[in-house]
Amino acid sequence: QVQLVESGGGSVQAGGSLTLSCVASGPSASRKCMAWFRQVGGKRREWVVSISTTSGSTYWDSSLKDRFTVSQDNAKTMVSLQMNSLKPEDSAMYYCAAAFSECFLGSRDIEAKYNYWGQGTQVTVSS
Repeated sequence: QVQLVESGGGSVQAGGSLTLSCVASGPSASRKCMAWFRQVGGKRREWVVSISTTSGSTYWDSSLKDRFTVSQDNAKTMVSLQMNSLKPEDSAMYYCAAAFSECFLGSRDIEAKYNYWGQGTQVTVSS
């Protein structure tokens, strides 16, 4: 069983930075693809980025790639999302997710691909 725990959220002024972390436990074979999504209120979760834990390849929502960076540690148990030049519209609950299948299989930008989810960490950006 995979468990995901996010941390690093908080409140920041526009233009600031935050780094979110997702610590994963459980079989690595069950989390070949990890991702960050974000959700505002009751809206649908919006895909941010996916990273392959096997190859390190990253797949981005193109609108965020210039300001955000994703990485994983050498042990492949933690995925970090570095967010720079934050804007009020980046305010959301950010969720970490993990999938059995590789990122390049199926639609990595939809929730249904992912088998495990963290509890989320809130990011609030004030203007």
